[in-house]
Amino acid sequence: MYTSVRLALKLLLLVLLFFSIALPLSSLLLWSFALKWYWPSPLPQEVGLDYWLEALGVRKGYAIGAVSVVGALRYSLIIAIITVVVTQLISIPASYALARYKVPFKPLLLFLFLMPQIFPLQPIYVNLMRVFYAYDLVGTIPGVVLAHMMPSMVFAIWINTATFKAIPPELEEAARVSGAGPLGAFLRVTLPLGVPGLLASTVFVFLYSLDEFTGTFFIGLPYIQTLPMLLYSASGYNMQFASAAAIVLLAISATFMLLLERFLKAEYLGRIG
Repeated sequence: MYTSVRLALKLLLLVLLFFSIALPLSSLLLWSFALKWYWPSPLPQEVGLDYWLEALGVRKGYAIGAVSVVGALRYSLIIAIITVVVTQLISIPASYALARYKVPFKPLLLFLFLMPQIFPLQPIYVNLMRVFYAYDLVGTIPGVVLAHMMPSMVFAIWINTATFKAIPPELEEAARVSGAGPLGAFLRVTLPLGVPGLLASTVFVFLYSLDEFTGTFFIGLPYIQTLPMLLYSASGYNMQFASAAAIVLLAISATFMLLLERFLKAEYLGRIG
């Protein structure tokens, strides 16, 4: 009896997962190929590659033919890569100091890094926009990068700090005894051992920047058009184009998550804490 109940619950869970994940994705895929799809038909009346060709910039002439996914994706990738590089250049030394040294008010500092996630980001970006106007950062890639760094620094600081804490300090001490300086011990011992955790924080920061909308909307308009911005503008009146853009964004995110799973084994993840 107990085994039958467990089996029934597992089957119910699988059905719920199917309806919550597979069906929305299937609908998204159908909409991206649908040329005509009217209620109450369960399937499109006419399918084709017209909206995909438009999204990829091959053909123009539909509702938003002047815009392509390729240009928006280029902006998204450039901003995400810059955000990752600058965030890690700041967070790695800061996280190492928090993990290794007796920093005054360390719990308070870690809590402060969580502040952007505690409060709603919309009013923060509105006030940030007023500050950025004074420095001509609104509508620029550096301004959007700074807006993305503020919340993404949370992932970098917390994951990197936990990563360095998981590495025994005795390994650095052994390197120092062998003649390595502080920087040499860090570069030759600590940094290579921390690569799995640093890779995890890098992927999280990259995906956050790639999918970020609110900060790009307030800081980047009207000149910075990323893929989430394009998806938002198209979703109101061009479902086919918006579906194609969403599939591209989803494919990139899924690819990076698969890479993360490929390189981060269970023993590495266990050391992050």
